[in-house]
Parts: sequence; C-alpha cells; structure tokens
Amino acid sequence: MGHHELVSPNPLMIVPFGLLLAAIALMPLAAREWWEKHYPKVSYVLGAITLAYYLFWLDAGWRALEVGHEYMSFIALIGSLFVVSGGIQVTVKGEATPLENVAFLFVGAIVANLLGTTGASMLLIRPWIRMNKYRITAHHVVFFIFIVANVGGCLTPIGDPPLFMGYVKGIPFWWVAEHCWSMWLMGVGLLLTIFYFIDLRNYRKAPKEIREAVAEPPDVFRVRGITNALFLAAILGAVFITKPLFLREAIMIGAAAASYFLTPKSIHEANHFNFEPIREVAILFIGIFATMMPALDYLQLHAGEAGRPTVDFFYWATGLLSGVLDNTPTYLTFLSAQMGALVPAHAVEQIQALLGQGTTNLVALAAAQPADVAHTLQALARMAPPGLASGNVSPDHLRIAYLLGNHELNKFVVAVSVSSVFFGAATYIGNGPNFMVKSIAEQRKIHVPSFVGYVFRFTLPCLLPVLLIVWWVFFRA
Repeated sequence: MGHHELVSPNPLMIVPFGLLLAAIALMPLAAREWWEKHYPKVSYVLGAITLAYYLFWLDAGWRALEVGHEYMSFIALIGSLFVVSGGIQVTVKGEATPLENVAFLFVGAIVANLLGTTGASMLLIRPWIRMNKYRITAHHVVFFIFIVANVGGCLTPIGDPPLFMGYVKGIPFWWVAEHCWSMWLMGVGLLLTIFYFIDLRNYRKAPKEIREAVAEPPDVFRVRGITNALFLAAILGAVFITKPLFLREAIMIGAAAASYFLTPKSIHEANHFNFEPIREVAILFIGIFATMMPALDYLQLHAGEAGRPTVDFFYWATGLLSGVLDNTPTYLTFLSAQMGALVPAHAVEQIQALLGQGTTNLVALAAAQPADVAHTLQALARMAPPGLASGNVSPDHLRIAYLLGNHELNKFVVAVSVSSVFFGAATYIGNGPNFMVKSIAEQRKIHVPSFVGYVFRFTLPCLLPVLLIVWWVFFRA
C-alpha cells in the first residue's frame, strides 16, 4: 500500500456488497429475464456508490486505483486464458464411465497447478462436457468446479491466485506444496470419492444402447490448436512480471489477441466459442471488486481486536469469506491480519537493525540472537528475497520470514492458504473460473443449479463435510 494508510469505512457501506451478492443469488430465481437484461446496471450502480464514497467521503482515491489495478490484473488473466484455451480443441474417445471421469478430474487437479485453476478449467471444461454429453447434468458441472477450478490448484503459486499473492509477499515457491500436499491429497481424494458414487448412480440410469450410440468414437483422441500452448506459456510467464506497471497485462492481452486471430474458425466453432461467458464475469466482478472494498478494509483493520486469533479462526474466517468474496483479497486480508497479530513489532525492528549492519551470513548472525529472531534469520537465509545482500528487505518479507521460520506459526499460514483455495469452491463467486464454467455450461444448454441451489444441493451436503474433515484432521486446536 506504499505510504498510504487504510481508513476504517463506515460498516453501513458494506450494504452495497450485500445487496449485490443477494441479487446474484436470488434474482435469477425471482426474475430471470429482468436480471439477464439488467444485471450490468445493478453491478455498475452498486459499484459506483462505493467508489463515490471512497473518492469523495474518505478521500481515498488511491484505494480505488489499487483495487482498479487488481481488477485489471484479474480480468486480463482469466480473460486471456479463456480466449487462448478456446482455441484448443481436445477430442476425447469412448464413453465416460464413472472411473474414467474420476481419472479425468484427477488429471485436471494436477493440471490446475501447472496452468492455474482458470487455465485448466477453460482448457478442460469443453472436453469434459463432450465426454459426458449423453448424460451430463448438474453434478458434473459442480464437481468440475470443486476439483479443477478450486481445490486442485493448492500446490503451487501458479495454481490459484491467492497462493500467487503469497509468493509475491515472500513465501517460497515450493513452500505450499511442501506443507499443503497432505491436505490437497485428502481434499481431492474425498471429493473424487463422493463424485464417483453420485456419478455411478447417474451412469446406471442411462441404458447401455444409448450410451454406446451417443458416446464419442472409441478410437479417436485428437488435440487441435496445439500452437496455442505457446500463448498459454506467454500468459503464465507474464504472471511473474511486476514491473513496469501494466506490462504483465499487456502481454496477456496481446497473447489473447494473437491467439484469437490466428486460431482457425473451425476450432472456435467446434468449441462453441463466444465472448458471452467472459463478458458476464467481467461485468459482475467489476461490481464485486468495487463493493467489497469496505468489507475487506473493515475486516483488515479490526480482525485483531478480539485478541490473539487461533488457527481455527483463520481457517474458518478466511474460508467462509472466500466463499462470498473473491478469495484472493480475502487471503491477503487474513495474511495481513496474521502479520499484525502474530509478529511482534520489536522483533521486526531488531531484525531490520541486524540486516542494516550489512552482513549476509545470516546463519552465523542467528547464533547469538533470541530463538524467534534466530529462526527468522535462518528462514530469510533460505528464502533469499531480493535485496537481502544490501539489507534492504521489506517489512512484509520480514514478517513472512517470522511466520515461516517459527514452526509453531507455520500452521497459521497453511490454514489461510488451504481455506482460501478450498472454500473458493463454495459459491459461483468464490473464485474467478467458477462463474466462467457455469456460463459455458449454460451456453451449451446444460442444466446448472442456481446460486442458492448450488449451495444447498452441493456445497452443504458434499463440500462442507470435506472442509470439516480437513479442519478436524489438520487444524483443530
């Protein structure tokens, strides 16, 4: 945030965010035709109310610009991945049995860590629809969102945007995989098990002769538009560019434009490609990003007022809010709350003074320090953030090193990492690709649950037990 300080907003300014969430959840049920025609106006008006409050009442235009940049980065990433993946056609072979579907989703969970949940979702949702075309229904779409668009991407900073922001803050690239692989394996494994039994029941309802007549040919597997993999690589490489400003977004948009104009029209037609899904996401999320500012700012400023929070608090608070807020700013808010509540200011000052002496042998320096400072210096030596040699290490890097170096605090960072990714699957707006998968499915005339139906038919009976088991095994105090 530079030299700017957050100003506590009036809690009443959280109301526009609540109204937008309620509209997204209820209006498609109460007045679908009106909502489909007027949802842009609702999103823009509620967002404008919040922006006006920050600009003219709080005099915090810098905060609006900050969120505007975050939105541009968000929409450039998911929009470019949407366009490029739309230029790749994967033709699957044979009918999709429950076991083959499980294998596909498991591969998708792995791919999510290489291409990100957005990239994996946009690449795999179309072949997923094709391979299940004769019996595809709501549970196929929802479990794809659960596993490929969210839980699967928990092992690398590329996997899900919250983890990438942790990487930017100083968490080493492989730290998440090292500390979260067991939660990933349990979460993905439990969801695949639940899916298998639901899908088996669905599979048995389809007569064998229909399955054989409608399924894809048993001897054809083909990938067209593979040159778009180069554009995917360019987009993923651009993720790690931070300077100069907007270069990252320019590369992403350029890759998307090149992909769109170079991809043969026949591939776009085979994928039923059009821009409506990304248009809907862009419009709704501009309102979400704007109206959630008061909620996030109030939370960040007041999260530590109840005393030292527990691991349980961070798991459930980060998770529950990730389900109804975009999970990236929610993760950042609670990571900031941890740095404020768990890292003593005097320890940061002491480490800054030691680094100011110009030494680079942190392990030797640590030997004469108190245990918590020693562990932090040892963590810094392993992390080797930019500026270490000159002693110019940011306070955020020091606080992250304190959290990671003192092992009893590791679980706090693991809790916000896992919960932000896992709970992002709880609603259509918890993570960017969720809404895009829903929109693509609707474009293909597939029945998908409403916002409320998603929560009551799938999140509560299927996802919540998994979240409870993960908490019970790994985080319960």
